[in-house]
Amino acid sequence: LRDMTSWNHTVVAYFQFLPFSSIPGIQGSLFCLVLLMYLSALVGNILIIVITRVDAALHSPMYFFLKNLSFLEIGYTTSTIPKMLVNFFTKRQGISFLGCATQMYAFSLLGITECCLLAAMAYDRYVAICHPLRYTTVMTWNMCFLLSAVSWLIGVLLALGQTAFIFTLPYCGPNRINHFCDLLPPLKLACVDTFKNEIAIYIIAVLFIMVPLLLIVTSYVQILHTIFKMPSAGGKRKMFSTCSSHLVVVTLFYGSAIVTYLRPKAFYSSSSNKLLSLSYTLMSPMMNPLIYSLRNTEVKQALKKLIAKN
Repeated sequence: LRDMTSWNHTVVAYFQFLPFSSIPGIQGSLFCLVLLMYLSALVGNILIIVITRVDAALHSPMYFFLKNLSFLEIGYTTSTIPKMLVNFFTKRQGISFLGCATQMYAFSLLGITECCLLAAMAYDRYVAICHPLRYTTVMTWNMCFLLSAVSWLIGVLLALGQTAFIFTLPYCGPNRINHFCDLLPPLKLACVDTFKNEIAIYIIAVLFIMVPLLLIVTSYVQILHTIFKMPSAGGKRKMFSTCSSHLVVVTLFYGSAIVTYLRPKAFYSSSSNKLLSLSYTLMSPMMNPLIYSLRNTEVKQALKKLIAKN
């Protein structure tokens, strides 16, 4: 900590991360587990990006959004996990004040953008299944780029506002946080009353987690209504298979996000926060490529062709 000059000024030079586990000798095992999950997420998402670029059969709006999702997942994990891995074996397990603000901005930007992109993907599936004759005229490449750009713009602006909102507060000490620079851990260390700030952050979280989720749910209600009206069982299976992967990804992403950020305070604990944050940061990025490759015939065929070619 720097010398304190005034209660109105930030004097914290860095934030200290608490050890991930208090059990002696487990750090090495945790390091290997986190590293394995991180590498799996990187390899899987890079592979999705490669096959959607090189295979002409996957040059469609659905796979354009999938490619964007994989890019987001790579950035999402990379914004926190490498620093976490380094901290497993360093004496000073911490991050600078500016580094913490940068990490929070990147993590928030990518998370909010992913919420919006998943809603755009649901809209794409809604148009494809409920209005198939209009699909090519509605989901043009201009529309795809627009939906993607709006998702990124919302993420950039909201993350900037949230980060500025938190890091313009005075920090006088203590400086110890349980895990990486997520929204609430640094906020709780500010040397002013942060009740109003926490309420504002929760309102933003609810709006930009729940509003895209509401759009997704609305899209899938219409999709399921259309599928159930189909007379052919084969047609129902085919239509449902085109959106089942996205539905599983949405459930995994939003399920972990809601449990992490919107669960009652009575269920908060230091150890549960660490495990949930790790799960939220790594589980979805690691599982998404597996979900799309195992449940999607076109992706499996493209992957086989790529392997055969090389």
